[in-house]
Amino acid sequence: MLKSTIDITCCGQSLILSNKRVVYWPYKKTLIVSDMHLGKTAHFRKHGIQIPSSVLLEDLQRLDDAIDEFLPERVLVVGDMFHHGYNSDISIFKTWRTRHSSIDLVLVKGNHDRLKAASYTNLGIVTVENEFDEYPFSFVHQYSADADDNVFCVAGHIHPGVCIRGAANQSLRLPCFVMDQKHLVLPAFSKFTGLDTQTYKTNKGFTFFYFTDKSIYRCEC
Repeated sequence: MLKSTIDITCCGQSLILSNKRVVYWPYKKTLIVSDMHLGKTAHFRKHGIQIPSSVLLEDLQRLDDAIDEFLPERVLVVGDMFHHGYNSDISIFKTWRTRHSSIDLVLVKGNHDRLKAASYTNLGIVTVENEFDEYPFSFVHQYSADADDNVFCVAGHIHPGVCIRGAANQSLRLPCFVMDQKHLVLPAFSKFTGLDTQTYKTNKGFTFFYFTDKSIYRCEC
């Protein structure tokens, strides 16, 4: 039977990993996402590359679906919620945000989050610099191996993926979550992103949760 979620226990807390590219933390009623890159399609169009807004609308529909499934009171974004500056795609997001005004929205700012402070306020977003600590986790955009051993980090930034090889030298690249004893890295929420299949390729001791649109799978290395 295909499963769209996997339950894990981390630092004594239950977390639900979903093939909708989100993590749900039941104890805090918090939906955690990373690397939404809102505004990326409009940014490309501005530079002459015609990427349709349907890409953004699909991402927002998946976020709607995750909210309907988990009923969170808060959405926490661990960086790169936005791709660059304010543009027409973000106006679309503003309409989405109005529909979900009752949900708290917290952003740990990433390297692409460059909106003016007033823009975040107008979008109903509380921003945090560098890290957001809520026991037993530290939410950051980019994980560092130098992080405190006593802190478990939840991060994004890398857009992790795996390469699944089959018969006749065929291969398939899929997004994934990556976890070890010190950190959990989330997949990019937006489908309009690349995949990094190299950072964790040769490292041992990691658990990969890779997924398709229909199911999620666990693999330990």
